[in-house]
Amino acid sequence: MHTAVDANGPVALAAQAVSVRLGRHPVLHGVTAALPRGRWTCIVGPNGAGKSTLLKALAGLLPLQGGRVELLGRALQDWPRRARARTVAWLGQAEPGGDDLTAWDVAMLGRLPHQPWLGAPSPADRRAVEEALRLTQAWDWRARPLAQLSGGQRQRVLLARLLAVQAPILLMDEPLAHLDPPHQADWLALVRGLTRQGQTVVTVLHELNMALHADELLILDAGRVRHQGPADDPATHRALEQVFGQHIAVRPLDAGAAGADGVSARWVVLPKEPVFAEGGEVASAPRARPGAFICEEVCHAHRTRSC
Repeated sequence: MHTAVDANGPVALAAQAVSVRLGRHPVLHGVTAALPRGRWTCIVGPNGAGKSTLLKALAGLLPLQGGRVELLGRALQDWPRRARARTVAWLGQAEPGGDDLTAWDVAMLGRLPHQPWLGAPSPADRRAVEEALRLTQAWDWRARPLAQLSGGQRQRVLLARLLAVQAPILLMDEPLAHLDPPHQADWLALVRGLTRQGQTVVTVLHELNMALHADELLILDAGRVRHQGPADDPATHRALEQVFGQHIAVRPLDAGAAGADGVSARWVVLPKEPVFAEGGEVASAPRARPGAFICEEVCHAHRTRSC
């Protein structure tokens, strides 16, 4: 296991030898990781690796069987609940949002940590909700109940609820669910804007091509950290290929052509398919040559230069 984060640098969230069981099933086995402040860390790995479980443990949503989680250098359990809710915002996977609530009301739930008990929303609350709904392009249906929205529209409202908290640390589990490629590109631009403002973003993604746009990848397999490092590091790419059993290949895309954000190279994940080598042995090969991948199949953000 390789970890590239500077332990002495600013850390937003840290897991120290964290172990978690779900029922009788051990899911995380002594996970240790430090997530840097003001950057986007994406947690990736095969199905059943423990990605969502780790994110929930970092959010304080699951009991630990061992180890500890630290938030900004302080044990998570030592934080008062309201202070923690203002510091860490959460977007879960397939979350119920309250079908009878309007999009405005759902986004306003993000302001609860800032409001007194049974208190009415303040002008600051209303400004925060409007800004969040506009950022996620959900403003036009603010008066519509969630039950009348599509899956993608609903996801954008839930994302607005997350943003309305105005927390310095945002945790998102599968935030791209139900979003079409243009809105995935919008989400990517939004995340980049958040980190430029100094906010910390931690996500779980299955979309590996989008994950490669992150600052850091935290690669899990079988409940253990296999690698942590910059998303553009060849060592990270090799680790990614290994945890997926060499069924994928990470290849450069348009290397040397700088994008809108000044990044000099792009990377794409290609699936491999079995081929028969001489002698009848089975080998694996990428389905496309490096640099020849049609990126609109996986990365609308790259194709439109909006990433």
